[in-house]
Amino acid sequence: MTARRSISRRTILAVLAGSGTAALLGCDPTPDAASAAGIPDPLLLDVDRGIGVLRGAGCRTVPDAIATADGLAVYATAVDGADTALWRTDTATGRASTQIRLPGRWLPRAVSANGAHVALTPVEAVVSAGRPAGREVTPVLVADESGVRHRLDLRGNVVPEAFTDDLAGLFVLDWLPARTPDRYRVRVVDLATGTSGPLSTRAKEPVPPGAEEEMRGEGRQAVLAPDRTTLYTLYTHQPDHQHSRDLVSGRPGNAHAFVHTLNLAERWAYCIDLPHPFGAASASGHALAISPDGGRLHVVDVASGSVAEISAQDLAVRRTATLTRGAGTGYAGTSRDRLFVGAGTTVCATDPATLDPITRWSVREPVCGLVPSADGTRVHVGQTNAVSWHDPATGRELGRVAVPGLVRLRGLAGG
Repeated sequence: MTARRSISRRTILAVLAGSGTAALLGCDPTPDAASAAGIPDPLLLDVDRGIGVLRGAGCRTVPDAIATADGLAVYATAVDGADTALWRTDTATGRASTQIRLPGRWLPRAVSANGAHVALTPVEAVVSAGRPAGREVTPVLVADESGVRHRLDLRGNVVPEAFTDDLAGLFVLDWLPARTPDRYRVRVVDLATGTSGPLSTRAKEPVPPGAEEEMRGEGRQAVLAPDRTTLYTLYTHQPDHQHSRDLVSGRPGNAHAFVHTLNLAERWAYCIDLPHPFGAASASGHALAISPDGGRLHVVDVASGSVAEISAQDLAVRRTATLTRGAGTGYAGTSRDRLFVGAGTTVCATDPATLDPITRWSVREPVCGLVPSADGTRVHVGQTNAVSWHDPATGRELGRVAVPGLVRLRGLAGG
């Protein structure tokens, strides 16, 4: 669970309309018939201006927004005089809920796994890049489509990250020390009282005082399990890091990369250590993907060509393998019978059951995301200002649409 890193803010797509819905823009078509008909699967994107929904050949862009984990909805805010308007948009239909008015200026920071609640912080409290500015109190607002549910002034320098499964608690990153932060720990806030406390261990026992993990490294990527009860976050470069289990036992620890497992229902956390060379190279070359059934996680490091398979049941690395090395930012995506890994202009398809390579192909521009279709018959590849879709067996490009300002291909949108 890392603080979400911001993207650049060049103004290129639609700005928010006064009605609370985003303007629909057509993407530049390319000559082939498949592209003219538009992309066959609706997609969620990160674009320069915010979150984009790509459907057919049209891009709907919503600034200052956050998407639900399943891609079915987007919560967005807009300035409304001295206050803020908040509404929820259905990604399948484009319909927006009735706006609610929030006193002051707020931006969405976290949305519950069921898509019902959203946590917001003031504009000035949002992390623009890296660690937040120093502060001793953080206002947090929790709302749903009916209005404000909780208004809290939390002691410390905190960033909302996720909700508990019962919506009674909020997981936050608690930055330390509050005035000059250089590390953070994950805590849970009781929304009824505003009190903050440590998580439990995997054995469901309270973490004793002084044994909470404090992190200085970079949270590269987070994925939510299909059953929405577990959040997995890939961390790299943790110098002299010790897990809570090491602090409790007194054993030394120095993990360079691990997957932080957060159980949203039972409120416990556990770290799955990754073997060398994970964490030795740039964090941007690492990526995390989860199988459609939620049973397996795959972590890749394109710099070394390493891939690790993790059992979601055992919370342990089952095996590792070495693929072709790459350079640049790494991306991964899984279907029922393929693990896709992309870096630079190369995409590799691997058998997730054996970790044996199947095929590889080149694309026109550097990859910025890999998303298989729900039925596994296509894989979408984000590239510079475009999204293409390919035959997963051969890599043949089946179509392409232009998406000016594309930063990252995020996932499937609501059907």
